[in-house]
Amino acid sequence: MSTVLETEEHRALRDAVAALGKRYGRDYMTGVIREGSHPRELWSEAAKLGYLGVNLPEEYGGGGGGMAELSIVLEELGAAGSPLLMMVVSPAICGTVIARFGTEAQKRRWLPGLADGGVTMAFGITEPDAGSNSHRITTTARRDGEEWLLTGRKVFVSGVDIADATLVVGRTEDARTGTLKPCLFIVPRETPGFGRTPIDMELQAPEKQFELVLDDVRLPAEALVGDEDAGLLQLFAGLNPERIMTAAFGIGMGRYALGKAVEYARTRQVWKTPIGAHQAIAHPLATAHIDLELARLMMQKAARLYDDGDDVGAGEAASMAKYAAGEACVSAVDQAVHTLGGNGLTREYGLASLVTAARVARIAPVSREMILNYVSHQSLGLPKSY
Repeated sequence: MSTVLETEEHRALRDAVAALGKRYGRDYMTGVIREGSHPRELWSEAAKLGYLGVNLPEEYGGGGGGMAELSIVLEELGAAGSPLLMMVVSPAICGTVIARFGTEAQKRRWLPGLADGGVTMAFGITEPDAGSNSHRITTTARRDGEEWLLTGRKVFVSGVDIADATLVVGRTEDARTGTLKPCLFIVPRETPGFGRTPIDMELQAPEKQFELVLDDVRLPAEALVGDEDAGLLQLFAGLNPERIMTAAFGIGMGRYALGKAVEYARTRQVWKTPIGAHQAIAHPLATAHIDLELARLMMQKAARLYDDGDDVGAGEAASMAKYAAGEACVSAVDQAVHTLGGNGLTREYGLASLVTAARVARIAPVSREMILNYVSHQSLGLPKSY
């Protein structure tokens, strides 16, 4: 894929991560899934090479880059068939929020570990009745002296079993108005009252999904991230990187599937020529390639705007990038399976499991319909339907 819009350093990073990904590949990841394990070896090596913390500040052990660099890492690992979904959560959401809004003590406590891969953090926002609607979140935090008591439920929280802590979105009461406002709290895994239950998923992935129950979880004052009055700003500062990284996840997966299909179409011969010579096969693969390239362009734009500090511009671009990547990923995987025919459903070729996995890029962290709602009123100025 063309990388003319990237710097020489970005191209070098892309090549280096691609080489790492190829050393592991899809077989490694499917083996991890089959064993019910986690991709610890790949996570550890990526961390050792500085890839996991490439977006975090240098003074806390990171690479001093931004979302442009981190999205390259995830995209290339995905294109090799071995994406690390926890990159979306741990360094991108949690690392970014703490780096931008955390206290000095929080930065010193968490960022070096997030940067070197020794610490992993999950992110809890979605609720059974609220989805990702931050205005309907019912997880609440109330003051008890100098401490906080956090109560509520979260669902579809990735990787809680391996996370040292979870960044939980709750709501606190505004002392002046009495209304509830979003705030973020760091909840260490072994905190009393912090319960987790695995969700039985059809989706095959090394990262398990959990429901969390917070039953009067007592937290010290320093568990609150940043300024209590800037909760919404802090929340969206984490959601934009999440959407950029979800786009990278989808683009990488789409590239992997497309690569397998192109290789097959070049060599599979039924009549006199390889099937890739026929336009009915070639044109849909070309369309998939174009759509993935276009999605990547929007992802690059979103990452650039975010790294430049334009949160408003990045919000629109990140949503569009996530939408475009989700659609391109699903189409590429579907066309890849179709190109291989029956072979596309065999374990040998490793594409069938991606049919379900590709839907993640459409559904999470926000549905494509909600992105269309966002673009309708924020970009086009149309009235809200809700």
